[in-house]
Amino acid sequence: MPGRKREYDEDDVRIRPGRSSRPRTRTRPKHDDAIDALVITVDRGRYGCVREDAPPDSPIITAMRARELGRKSVVVGDRVALVGDVSGDTGALARIVRIGERTSVLRRTADDDDTTPEGRLERVVVANADQLVIVSALADPQPRTGFIDRCLVAAYDADIEPLLCLTKADLAGPEAVLGYYAELDLPHVLVRPDSDLSELRRRLAGNISVMVGHSGVGKSTLVNRLVPEALRAVGVVSAIGKGRHTSTSAVALRLPPVGRSRKDPGWIIDTPGIRSFGLAHVSAESLLHGFPDLVEGTVEDQPNCSHSPHDVDCRLDAWVAEGKADPRRLESYRRLLASRAGETDQRDTPPDDELPPS
Repeated sequence: MPGRKREYDEDDVRIRPGRSSRPRTRTRPKHDDAIDALVITVDRGRYGCVREDAPPDSPIITAMRARELGRKSVVVGDRVALVGDVSGDTGALARIVRIGERTSVLRRTADDDDTTPEGRLERVVVANADQLVIVSALADPQPRTGFIDRCLVAAYDADIEPLLCLTKADLAGPEAVLGYYAELDLPHVLVRPDSDLSELRRRLAGNISVMVGHSGVGKSTLVNRLVPEALRAVGVVSAIGKGRHTSTSAVALRLPPVGRSRKDPGWIIDTPGIRSFGLAHVSAESLLHGFPDLVEGTVEDQPNCSHSPHDVDCRLDAWVAEGKADPRRLESYRRLLASRAGETDQRDTPPDDELPPS
């Protein structure tokens, strides 16, 4: 009938389906079929992985992080568990479902001062490294002990063994550099253009070694001599990021076996973009551990001594005056302390990357 008010019943009402009443569970898949692998490169959310026990010519497995990992970061050197397509074929994609416990973590910051944005931005360089190979030329360019000191602090803080690799030994002798580190018993190797690298290979065998060095010291040449297939290997890794491999990307390279030896020749991680180590993540107390030749001189200091030149009762000055440590080492240590505190003015202090005069 026209004008009659319509009456509605429950059939006219649309009910939006509610969420499932089934209780949520935190139970995650166990992934018992996952395979163990080593992360050798990281590029824009894609991770190049290889089985550590696989032959050197095994394909690189491209993987992405599984959602259940949350915000856990994955870096070069991580040991991970993979599921999915682990064939390494073109277009294949696996998933990283677990990250193994790290035995070591090498960190750095862009700045020394933790009051700056750069200093607060802490970066993990690599995980699970056994030693840090600090590559320095003996000439052209001159040795930069300030850089070496920073690397030593970072290595000791990460509980990684340092190894000093002195290149261009045909141009200059190592006496000045080794004399500067005489009290540290710092292991070192000398490299010449015609050397066979047998001593270096012996020290690298069985280890995951991170190689760092300034531009011009011959690190790239050294990497290519150690791993003749390095350029080809990096080219393969580049495909993971669709043809992009920047000069700042770390990459792990498997060292080739030597002769008929069955001993694990080890891995090297090249870090072409790592030319400095900001130390804002290292406490002032831990900073001293990078200078073990000075530690004993602080035993009689007051607990709150900062060991800076402003502490008139600091025993380090007397320790050096008594000839128990090189004064250049104390100068380098205090320069790093001042840099951490934001007190360093580059116009008033000598550069920390040149070998101080004897």
